Amino acid sequence: MTPLVLACLVLAGTAAKVTPVQQVLSMMDEMKAKGEKEMEAEQKIFATYAEWVDDRTKELAFEIKTEKADIEELTAFIEKANNDVKELGAAIAQLESDIAGLEADKADATTVRNTENAEYLKVSKDYAESVDALERAIQVLSAQQGGTAQAMMFLQQQAKEVAGMRRVFAAFLQMQAGEAGGPAVAAYESQSGGIVEMLEGLLKKFKGELAGVEEAESNQAHYYSLEMIHLSDTIAHCNQDRDEKASMKAQRASESGAAQGKLAATKAALAEDEALTAEIGATYEAKSAQYAENQKVRTAELEAIAKAIEIIADPSVAGAASEHLPAMLQVSKPAMLLQLGSASKRAVAKERAVALLRKSAQSLSSTTLADAANQLSANPFAKVVDMIKNMIAKLKEEAAAEAAHKSWCDEQLKSNKLKRDKKTAKVNLLTAEIEELTASIETMGKTIETLIKEQSDLTKAVQEATEQREAEKAKNTDTIADAKAGAKAVGQALTVLKEFYSSQALLLQQGKQAPEMAAYKGNQSGKGGVVGMLEVIESDFLRLESDTTTAEGENAAEYETFTADATADKEAKHKAEVQTKLDKDQAEFEKSQTTKDQKAVQAELDKASDYYEFLKPQCLEVKVSYEERVAKRKQEIESLKEAYKVLDGM
Repeated sequence: MTPLVLACLVLAGTAAKVTPVQQVLSMMDEMKAKGEKEMEAEQKIFATYAEWVDDRTKELAFEIKTEKADIEELTAFIEKANNDVKELGAAIAQLESDIAGLEADKADATTVRNTENAEYLKVSKDYAESVDALERAIQVLSAQQGGTAQAMMFLQQQAKEVAGMRRVFAAFLQMQAGEAGGPAVAAYESQSGGIVEMLEGLLKKFKGELAGVEEAESNQAHYYSLEMIHLSDTIAHCNQDRDEKASMKAQRASESGAAQGKLAATKAALAEDEALTAEIGATYEAKSAQYAENQKVRTAELEAIAKAIEIIADPSVAGAASEHLPAMLQVSKPAMLLQLGSASKRAVAKERAVALLRKSAQSLSSTTLADAANQLSANPFAKVVDMIKNMIAKLKEEAAAEAAHKSWCDEQLKSNKLKRDKKTAKVNLLTAEIEELTASIETMGKTIETLIKEQSDLTKAVQEATEQREAEKAKNTDTIADAKAGAKAVGQALTVLKEFYSSQALLLQQGKQAPEMAAYKGNQSGKGGVVGMLEVIESDFLRLESDTTTAEGENAAEYETFTADATADKEAKHKAEVQTKLDKDQAEFEKSQTTKDQKAVQAELDKASDYYEFLKPQCLEVKVSYEERVAKRKQEIESLKEAYKVLDGM
C-alpha cells in the first residue's frame, strides 16, 4: 500500500467500517502493484530472450563467417587441385610422348649400330684375309730366288685359291701399272726382290687400313654405348617422373573429390545457418515490436492508475492527506585536505596518507594497501610519491593482465560451451536415431517371425484341407455310386410291381373271373403303400445322388478357392518376409554407421568436456568473482590516488 493511501487511512480515523474510497484506493493500489510486477516480469523475460537472440546471432554469425571462409578455401583448393590434375595430365601425356620418341631413337640407333657392325665385320674380314695372304706371299717369294715371271705366276695362282689374295693382286697390278713408265731396274730383272718390296708396301698399306677400320669400329661402338646409356637414363628418369606425376594426379583428384563433398556439406550448413539467422531476426523483430507496444501500454496504464490514485487520495476527495514527507538527507561533501607547505606539514600529510591507506586496507581487506601503508611509513617522504606511482602502475598492469585473462577465459568458455552444446545435440540426435533404428529392427524381427509362422500355418492348413478334401471326395464318390445303384434297383422293382398291379386291375375291370369264386390277384389293398414307399425310396436315392453331387461340386470349388487364396496369401507373406529382411538388414547397416558416427561425436564431446575441466580451475573456480576483484582493485587504486593527492599537495 502506498504512503498516500496510508495517510488517507490515518486521517480517516480508526473507524471499523471501510469507506468506498478506501476500497477503491486499495483495489487501484493492487492493480498498480500487479501491473508493475507483470511489467517487470515481461522486461526480464524479454531481456533474457534478447540476450539469447544476441548470443545465438553472434554464434551463427561466427559460424557463417567460418563457413564462408571454409567455402572460399575449399573452392580455391578444389580449383587449384583440378588445375593441378589438368596440368599433371598434360605433363604425363608429354612425358609418355617423350618416352615413345626416346624408345624410337634407341631402336633406330640400335639398327644403325647393327648395320655398321655388320659392315665392319665384312670389311675387317676382307682386310684380315688380305693381310694374311700378303704375309704368306711375302714369306714364299722371299724364300724363292725366282724371277719376276715366277713371282707373277705365284701371285696369280694365290689369287685364284685365296679370296683375300684377289684384293692384293688387284692392288699389286695397279701399283705395277703406275710404275710401268719408269726405267727398268737391272737388279730386278732376274729376281723377285722388287715384287716383295711392292708386296711389303701393300702389306703396310692394308694393315694401316685395317687399323683404321678397327679404330672406326671401336669409336662407333663407344659412341653407341654412350648414346644407349644416355637414352636409357633419360627414359628411366622420364618413367620415374611420369609415375610420380601419375601418383600425384590420383592423390590430387582424390583430395578434390573429398573437398567437393566437404564443400557441399559446408554450403548446406551455411544455408541452414543463414535461414536460421533470418528466422531468428524476423522473430526477434516481431517480438521486439510487440514488446515495445506492450511496454508502452503498460506504462500508460500505470501512469493512469497512479494519476487516479493521486486524484482520489487528494484531501478534498479522501478527506485526509499527508502533511509531511520524509526529509531527504543531504550528504555533505568530504572536506578537502589542507595543503601543507612546510616539512612538518609534509609529515602530517604523510601520516594522514598512511592512516588513509590503512583504513582503506582494513575496510577492503587489502594486503596491497597494507603493504603500501607500511612502506609509506618506513620510507622518506621523497620516495613515497614515486613508490605510490609505481604501485598504481603495478595495479593497473595487474588489472590489464587479469582483464586479458578474463577475456581469454570468456572466449574459451564460450567457444567450449558452443562446441559442447553442438556436440551434445548431435550425440542426442544420433542416440535417438540409434534407438529408433533399434526399435524398428526389433519390430521388423517380430514381423518376420510372425510372417514365417503364418506361412507355416497356411502350409499346414492347405495340407489338412487337401487330406480332408480327398477323404470327402472318396466318400461322396461312394455315396453317389450307391445312390445310383439303389435308385436303379428301386426303379426296376417299381416297374415290376406297377406292371403286375396294372395287369391285375385290368383283369378285374374286364370281369373275366367268376363272381362266386374270386381269384387272388395280389395284395391290392396294400399296393399303394408298397409302391408309395418304393417311390419315396427311389426319390430319396435320386435326391441323395443329386445332393451329394451338388455338395461335391461345391466342396471342390471351395477347396480350389481356399487353396488359391492360401497360395496367394503365402506368396504375399513370403514377399513381405523377404522385403522385411532386406529392410532389417538396411536398418542394421544404418544403425552400425550411426553408432560409429555417435562414437566419433561422443569422443569429440569428451575432448571438449576434458578441455572444460581444464578451464574450470583457471577461469571458474575462484574464491572471488572477477567483478569483485576489479572493484576491489579499483578501490585500491583510488585509495592510492587519494594518498598520492595528499602527498602531492605538499
